[in-house]
Amino acid sequence: MSSAHDEGVCIRHWDWSETSQTLSIFARRLGLLRCVAKGSKRPEARFSGGVEILARADLTAVLKPGDAMTVLTSWDLREAYPSVRRSLSAFYTGMAMADIIHHSIRDHDPHPEMYDALVVGLRALGADARTNVAALVWVLWRALVETGHRPEIHRDARSAGELPPAGAYAFSSRLGGLTPDDSIDPDAWRVRATTVELLRGTDRARMPLDIPARYAREDLVRAAKLLTLYFRDAIGSEPVAIGPSLEA
Repeated sequence: MSSAHDEGVCIRHWDWSETSQTLSIFARRLGLLRCVAKGSKRPEARFSGGVEILARADLTAVLKPGDAMTVLTSWDLREAYPSVRRSLSAFYTGMAMADIIHHSIRDHDPHPEMYDALVVGLRALGADARTNVAALVWVLWRALVETGHRPEIHRDARSAGELPPAGAYAFSSRLGGLTPDDSIDPDAWRVRATTVELLRGTDRARMPLDIPARYAREDLVRAAKLLTLYFRDAIGSEPVAIGPSLEA
């Protein structure tokens, strides 16, 4: 057993007893940790009054070999992301981001760039529903990129040639991107040119607010649904929390 220090975001938690919790924490350097926090809700404990969902903190954990749960020994709160406690839209979107992380990576598999993207996404959340969907699209895109499933949206995914200008394209999960001919894959989805341009802007964006404001919430919802379908096919599981976030 070894003790390690890191920072992390709580993406799932359950009450284990009146004073203790079991947790799923996405740590920047240590990856996804399944933890038990004994006595975390006791006033004198080193857990900032208990570990809350969608909160970021400095942590100390005792790592155990095999499938044994990690023991969380301290949790020093750094960011609580108050918007997710005040806005239903922000809360649902934050939970969707947490679900994306849960389905994207394995235990103890570090993804520091994905962690940084989650933190940026949570900071972008607020009362504005359009901004929240933009943050979700950005985090979903980053998760696909960081897991090696970047969608090909700049060239023909089948031929690697240029995509001719068109009003709509076909997106094939099997090919991993766009193609001008929907007869190539009978299961391909028709995608508007507006959605393609939005995704290209998302690929260039360094943060959610960099996605151009000319795209309405409806455009962002279409992009989120497309990326969710591709995520399901590429990763092999579906973050079901995305659905409610697009309706909030």
